[in-house]
Amino acid sequence: MECILAILPQYTPYVITLVALIFLVEQISYLKRKRFLPGPTLVLPFIGNAISLVTNPTKFWDNQSSLAKSTPLGISTNYIIGKFIVYIYSTELSHKVFANVRPDAFHLVGHPFGKKLFGEHNLIYMFGQDHKDLRRHIAPNFTSKALATYTWIQQRIILKHLKSWLQKADGKSIPLRILCRDMNLETSQTVFVGPYLSSEARDRFNVDYNYFNVGLMKLPIDLPGFAFRNARLAVQRLVDTLTVCAEESEKKMQNGDEPTCLIDFWMQENLRCKAKIAEKEGNGNDSDYLKGFNYDHKELGGHLFDFLFAAQDASTSSLLWVIALLDSHPHVLEKVRSEVARYWNPESDDELIAAEKLREMKFTEAVAREVVRIRAPATMVPHIANQDFPLTDNYVIPKGTIVFPSVFDSSFQGFTEPDRFDPDRFMEERQEDRLYKRNFLAFGAGAHQCVGQRYAINHLMLFIAMFSTLMDFKRDRVDGCDDIAYVPTIVPKDDCKVFLSQRGKRFPSLV
Repeated sequence: MECILAILPQYTPYVITLVALIFLVEQISYLKRKRFLPGPTLVLPFIGNAISLVTNPTKFWDNQSSLAKSTPLGISTNYIIGKFIVYIYSTELSHKVFANVRPDAFHLVGHPFGKKLFGEHNLIYMFGQDHKDLRRHIAPNFTSKALATYTWIQQRIILKHLKSWLQKADGKSIPLRILCRDMNLETSQTVFVGPYLSSEARDRFNVDYNYFNVGLMKLPIDLPGFAFRNARLAVQRLVDTLTVCAEESEKKMQNGDEPTCLIDFWMQENLRCKAKIAEKEGNGNDSDYLKGFNYDHKELGGHLFDFLFAAQDASTSSLLWVIALLDSHPHVLEKVRSEVARYWNPESDDELIAAEKLREMKFTEAVAREVVRIRAPATMVPHIANQDFPLTDNYVIPKGTIVFPSVFDSSFQGFTEPDRFDPDRFMEERQEDRLYKRNFLAFGAGAHQCVGQRYAINHLMLFIAMFSTLMDFKRDRVDGCDDIAYVPTIVPKDDCKVFLSQRGKRFPSLV
């Protein structure tokens, strides 16, 4: 040991030289890709600015936005874990990225290290005919009939959780982020796979989803004991659980039962397509056009997880901002309560809001859309450049770059007084949703635009209607409580702490 220690100093200059060389090569590579765009001049080898991203993501992305906004092009740069990144403030350039998701341009990744978590065959990584076929096959899951079925499920679970929130509050303020997340997880589970999850399976599911959620915000260290590894393994278990649900649904739909959840509607369509394939093959006809609609249970389990991820955290973010924004805008809250009262009386025997009545609540829908606009849950939609791509006349995005179109920044472009919470902008008189449609990117654009956005808006509307009607609430305000925190979607910094009490004489019973 003493001999080794004696020799080591002889190699110190070589080690220092090697480290310096690595730093220099990586620095030159970064500056070559950065060119004239704003961004840090010096970056650490390999990790770049990953530490500042993980420790304070709000500050990190605010800085990227400010740098991009300060230039005519609306672009800024950085470097994270060996990856050169480009942040896009400009709405038009964001649309250019969304419109060019194809093998020789951009590939949607959803999360900088998402492929390691979600696997290669996730819906968001598909493009071309396979992606078109899958979206066509998903469509029956969001028909009016299907959405009406989900509406009853959503309301029962919302009521159940609101009642439990009142019990937890008991005169003191409570943070709602985890409570909203738990409510949404139960909603997603029940809407998507309904009766096929036992209580024991739900408990395991909740634990695994928490592992996944924690791992999303950690460095991608895929080693035992690290949160990222726990998240990756949890995803595999979650998909396995959902695969079993698909198998059980198929048995039920083969018996001719009515669909009661999303997987039933999907399996009903899957069985219909299988029958057509068998018929055409039996007649010797070409059935290739149908084969894109025939999925095995494992594939369906994976796609169900995609839905769960898309619905879960984004919805939690929006529900929290609903509460924060209604609390700070009492005139909007009163307009919501007045409208809901015309269509739903919780103290009557008609305990739930019918789907056709929900469609009549135009101001409540305007509030939901304005919440999503002013606080877009997923603020950015990461893509990766598969090839060098000419983004502008004088800047080519290098192959391998992770590109972050900012849907959050786009939401503040074009609209009248964009920083103001103003649901009336979405009403028929003003129609800003049509005038500035290109700037409303919270649900994406192009081929990968969110297929479940009507479901998401319905869920937000139901929560707004029920929470406003059944609850009196007041924020437990402190300085900075409405600042944005990333978890990974954006939420109020204080996790939305509120005082709650029951409003009205009667709380609807569950049905």
